[in-house]
Amino acid sequence: MRRSSMKNLISFALELGFRSATLRMVLFIVSCCWCSIRQWLPPEIRTLTVLITSGVRLKIDPRFVGSNTVRVDVFFSGRISSLVNCAQLEDLPELPAHDEERLQRAAHLLQQRLILRQWLVQHSLQHHYQRLIQLEVASLDDVYWLEDSRARSLLGKDFVAWAAARQALPTSKDDLAQLKGELWSAVVKSTQHEDAWTWGGMLVVSVSVAGLVTLAAMTQPALAPEAKHTLLQYVTGKYLLPGNCKVNFEWEDPQTVGETMTFTVKFYQRNGQPYPICDTDNLFVEVTEGARRVATLSELGGTDPSAANVAVVKFTVRHAGQYKISVLIGSCHVQGSPFVKTFLPGPPDPNKSVFVRHSSTVVCTAGVPHMLAIEPRDEFNNLCIFRPDENPTEGYNVSITQIGSPDPVQCSVLLDYEEISHRISLQVRFPNEGCFHATVSYNGIELHNGDFDIIVLSTSDAALVQKNVASKNHNICYEARLVSLQGEKLSKPKKVFCYVSPKQLTVKEFLLKIIPKRLVTFRLCPSTKFLFNRRLFRVMKYEVELIAKDRNVIAATFIHFLLKNIGGSETFKDKQDFFYHEVRKYHQKHYHEKLQMKVNREKLLESSMKATKGFSVSDWCRNFEITFQGEQG
Repeated sequence: MRRSSMKNLISFALELGFRSATLRMVLFIVSCCWCSIRQWLPPEIRTLTVLITSGVRLKIDPRFVGSNTVRVDVFFSGRISSLVNCAQLEDLPELPAHDEERLQRAAHLLQQRLILRQWLVQHSLQHHYQRLIQLEVASLDDVYWLEDSRARSLLGKDFVAWAAARQALPTSKDDLAQLKGELWSAVVKSTQHEDAWTWGGMLVVSVSVAGLVTLAAMTQPALAPEAKHTLLQYVTGKYLLPGNCKVNFEWEDPQTVGETMTFTVKFYQRNGQPYPICDTDNLFVEVTEGARRVATLSELGGTDPSAANVAVVKFTVRHAGQYKISVLIGSCHVQGSPFVKTFLPGPPDPNKSVFVRHSSTVVCTAGVPHMLAIEPRDEFNNLCIFRPDENPTEGYNVSITQIGSPDPVQCSVLLDYEEISHRISLQVRFPNEGCFHATVSYNGIELHNGDFDIIVLSTSDAALVQKNVASKNHNICYEARLVSLQGEKLSKPKKVFCYVSPKQLTVKEFLLKIIPKRLVTFRLCPSTKFLFNRRLFRVMKYEVELIAKDRNVIAATFIHFLLKNIGGSETFKDKQDFFYHEVRKYHQKHYHEKLQMKVNREKLLESSMKATKGFSVSDWCRNFEITFQGEQG
């Protein structure tokens, strides 16, 4: 009976030590007073203490034990009461052959380590045992193969004693085996000490463990969240237990963004009874999607006594994605927390859906298909996702007319949905050259930027535009007639010449046919817009109206130069990436010395612009050292 009780106690201790991360701390507290009661413990319990401590510290070395469990019955049936007995396993009928062979190998390795430690003790080098094990010196045979350089760095001032001890080791195999036998006998003799196990000792250990476990649970928040409660509440279970709380979501997953979502949390005591929740119980609810955090509203209890243990939580999601919902009491999650919920984007909204194009004016070639893209977005600017049974292109309408005529143009328009990019591709192909106006709408409402012009070039004009863009000659000139300037109509159209370069568009006239006079200059930037009307086109920045036979070529060359200058696209992300690329390219060519600059804090913008007005590219690539006027810092 005493053997059975002792085995049950040890099995329970092993379960606490190896399976419960929380109660390992309890075992640590028990070990603090272990020295005072150890004289009552038999060798079996002392060995088990060593195994538990080693298992917690070393995470159970798989070379010694084949799995993370210990069979207590095997140890007791073999009368194993120390680590020395573990190294002398000869007959284990309870284990299968495979497990027995594995345990025998582990026992042999343990025996070799104990012999090595005894040899180190005899030469006063036992304090280097752990470091030798880390260098894979696990037996007396490994001592021969340890290099002197590594041994010198490891042992330090004890290297001389080490060298002498190693020199004294026998060289023959038989003499070495005899030495191992003598060392093993010394190990066995040093462990032959047994004490009586009495009921009094068992009672002392049981009461000590129970008292320390209760004390730890009541005083250590990391061990028990109910630490603030009394011992009576702890015993009867009349305290809030996060693991018993239940969360009920009042919607089916996934849901669409934009709705107010509600879920309830029911709180229970450890004994299963409802727990009336209040503000002092530190209920914390967090709804996050990556770094984005959603505001929540929590209502605790209510006027109905039956709902005193219920908390109602409400929140609204506007960004689609996967959200993590964490419900905590203090620092402990309730049952199932954190939860993961998915919210999908809503239906397309024409006011948020955007037309993805590289320029405000589209340039294409007659007879050649040209691809454009639409990003369908919901009212919260989420990129829409469609079910397999939905038609993403349904509801879109593309209207194309020739400029100056309300009649629709006969051209090919094809809408298709790309599942990978979640975009709707718009493919247009015009049979003839010209200047056209396009309007794209969804369910009768025009898209956010769905109104734009299209320049269709002939094959020869398209080749000419590409030649202009690739040419190093910046004096590309086309003849035109000036109709109005700065909003004032001229009495008679004036003959002028339009010069297009990678930096600007210049309109000049020639006095006496030989003296050039610049009338107006337009920078190549997205704010310079073209408005087309039959053979006439208007540059909006300074309200200049021109008539030109090569109108389409002039406008197309301007647009291609503009896209080339800003990285190929007018979208903010593409322009930003191109800007960073150009800055890095210039920085690689210049030195980065410091450049002193003094500005006025009260007029920061004006003084900074004045100070940097004359900077060259190399100046902008230098490191600024800014000093504020009137300040020492």
